[in-house]
Amino acid sequence: MSDPVSPFEAAPPSSGRLVKSVGLAVAGAAVVLVAFVLPAEYGIDPTGIGGALGLTALQAPARTLQVKDVIGGNAAYKEVPIPDFGQPIPLPNPAVFQPHPAAAKTETVTIELKPSQETEFKAVMREAQVILYSWKVDQGKVYVDFHGHEPDAPGNAFVRYEELQEGSESHGSLVAPFAGEHGWFWQNYNEFPVVITLTFSGYYDSTIDYGKQ
Repeated sequence: MSDPVSPFEAAPPSSGRLVKSVGLAVAGAAVVLVAFVLPAEYGIDPTGIGGALGLTALQAPARTLQVKDVIGGNAAYKEVPIPDFGQPIPLPNPAVFQPHPAAAKTETVTIELKPSQETEFKAVMREAQVILYSWKVDQGKVYVDFHGHEPDAPGNAFVRYEELQEGSESHGSLVAPFAGEHGWFWQNYNEFPVVITLTFSGYYDSTIDYGKQ
């Protein structure tokens, strides 16, 4: 008489059933990866299920920082990856910071113009040097052209920063786009004399008063 087979001594699964089970597990993992993991972690949603379930919204936004290009040369770096904690963001044009061995200079000049007279006053600046300025006429209005000359520019070429057909005052700053002369041309078209008071400060090498004509 044979002994009964114990329920705990069942026969091992056949190789076919084992392969089928492994295949189903791999397929299930692939479905989870494509439908849920990729949309949530990487924003990749080939099936559209991730978007429907709101999983793509869980993706962490790219860590970037806006860098405003204030003086030129940094345009390619308006969006740069944020480095590791404690490390600075690379700035390709470091001219936004300019160390100097001495304090900034300040000058105030007064220019009197008779009717129809004109004059030019310039600050000689190196590239990227900065000045703050303020000028005001005591009465009436004058014509003014605030501009810069580059020594190597051909002919009488210049760049204009501001033109006022009828100006009585102006205030602002300038970051020199090139080494050269940067300043003002004034003309008094009134029938009475005027006095222009100009105050400027910053970093410049020298000034040039071209006199009156």
